[in-house]
Amino acid sequence: MCFTSILATTAAAQECGGDLSAFLDGVKKEAVAGGIPAEVADKALAGARIDEKVLSRDRAQGVFKQTFLEFSQRTVSKARLDIGAKKIKEYAEVFNRAEQEFGVPAGVITAFWAMETDFGAVQGDFNTRNALVTLSHDCRRPELFRPQLIALIKMVEHGDLDPQTNTGAWAGEIGQVQMLPKDIVAFGVDGDGDGHENLKASSPDAILTAAKFIQHLGFRRGEPWIQEVTLPENLPFEKSGLGGTMTAGEWFAAGVTPRDGNTSFGNLPAALVLPQGRKGPAFITYPNFGIYLEWNKSFIYTTSAAYFATRLMGAPTYDKGNPETGLNDTDMRALQTKLQALGHDVGKIDGILGSGTRIAIQKEQARLGMPADGWATPALLGAL
Repeated sequence: MCFTSILATTAAAQECGGDLSAFLDGVKKEAVAGGIPAEVADKALAGARIDEKVLSRDRAQGVFKQTFLEFSQRTVSKARLDIGAKKIKEYAEVFNRAEQEFGVPAGVITAFWAMETDFGAVQGDFNTRNALVTLSHDCRRPELFRPQLIALIKMVEHGDLDPQTNTGAWAGEIGQVQMLPKDIVAFGVDGDGDGHENLKASSPDAILTAAKFIQHLGFRRGEPWIQEVTLPENLPFEKSGLGGTMTAGEWFAAGVTPRDGNTSFGNLPAALVLPQGRKGPAFITYPNFGIYLEWNKSFIYTTSAAYFATRLMGAPTYDKGNPETGLNDTDMRALQTKLQALGHDVGKIDGILGSGTRIAIQKEQARLGMPADGWATPALLGAL
């Protein structure tokens, strides 16, 4: 999960570096000033240390260069779909509560549950307290992580976390749906009635907390999030991509056809997204797709997670189509360099087909008289 709700809340959040004991004293003072008993802060921080492996992971974060077909076919596997269906059945009462109270369908929650931790099987083995101490003490992004460390101390106060033994992801995410302490404190739900919010061990707690958090991100009850479509030959492809201004009904009128035949949401704003261009899988995304982008900024991850959720709700496997050949890493960097030289803002030259690069590609495709579908191809690179 990405850092969706991490904001610095105090001037102290800017403090970093220096002697670790002095740093931890400052954290304790901030926690106590926020109403946490001193003895709780002492318990939470006792034995805290810098984890060099956390720093190594933070410095060497991998870049996301798989295509949608590669990533989605790996993550939305038959095994995961089968397990997901069993989980939805096993926790039917919990999922019903999630939809009744928060408006979030079972498939949406279960897809995140699967993609984040394989339904709780792979939750990470980094000591959470030490990970957050490390990233708060480090001066690269203290404003992101210090509020999470304070929230972790609140979790210790509530009896929801043992600072000595709790493990999770290297960046501090905890539990079966990999949420950060600040979000767990704000949106945690005791789903099993034991008086605690334990997202590591309790699936009901994880399911309902995820539902409440997704509602907070803006999920709109009773509305779709993504819908597979088929395309006619001639479309205003320059209007495709996230951030478009057309409604679903306008896309339908232009010949875009939902595979499930459902056109009842034609009045909603909708974007036509083409992860691998006009010849690959095609989807209409609705306002609810925004919660996926809040959960994780990667377009490929979010589109895969949204598609996964529709599969769990009964949608068929997408039509893979026959996408045009894309670019390898070297050629993608070369394309980004050319686009940048033409005045486009593509961000970092990193070989990733991100949103800035897709927008620049569309503009150049339109200028060159090509279908402006945002897909990077050898033909485009050659034309530039």
